[in-house]
Amino acid sequence: MKKIFILLFVIASVGISFSQSQKFFDAPFGGGGGFTPSFYFTNFNAINSKLTENNFPEFSDKGIFTTGGGGYIYIGFIKYLRIGGLGFGGMVSNSFSNSSANYQVDYSIGGGGVTIEYTLPFVKDFGVSLGAVIGASSLTMEIFQNSQSNNWDNIFSISSGNNLLRISRTSWMLSPTLNIDYPIFRFIALRLGAGYHFTFGGECKANNNQAISNVPDNLNSKSFFIQLGIFGGFFSF
Repeated sequence: MKKIFILLFVIASVGISFSQSQKFFDAPFGGGGGFTPSFYFTNFNAINSKLTENNFPEFSDKGIFTTGGGGYIYIGFIKYLRIGGLGFGGMVSNSFSNSSANYQVDYSIGGGGVTIEYTLPFVKDFGVSLGAVIGASSLTMEIFQNSQSNNWDNIFSISSGNNLLRISRTSWMLSPTLNIDYPIFRFIALRLGAGYHFTFGGECKANNNQAISNVPDNLNSKSFFIQLGIFGGFFSF
């Protein structure tokens, strides 16, 4: 994770060293929106410990790929400041069977919020912006137990062997970010970014909003993430 941050800062430093002085405006101008796939290095420790206790396969530490979108606009009356918003969501899943049933475990994260960013004024021709996302995020785990032989006559019965456990948590979100936006043309820009997804508060609930006690502190969606993006709009850095 630290290496990725260092790489981003190196890219920004190189851009500062070799940037050109020609600009259409005396400050970044314009805005746009588009597609922002991301990768969250999620901590599955709390979930995996319970899965192992029940002889379920663990989630790997490869994280979660998310898709989403976002956009921003420079507000003009405060130079270099831009505001916008974004949303994201993604899921990983494990399926397995034993002699009596088929199982599937889904783990998903999602969220959205307002973005506030400041574009560094000494970088020319592309944007290097420091900022934050403020909003809400959620994590959800669902465990499906399915009978290997379903029959309409007993599928509503408790003895059918079909069960669902759903655990969810919604929290406030604050994510400091570093984004580099490079315009290919005046109307298309590419993004490389990174940040850390902090969460605050929120109670875990089971199924239809039932309280859960003794929830471990590390059952949350806090994680480092990297982001790519392609935006359409108007961009003048």
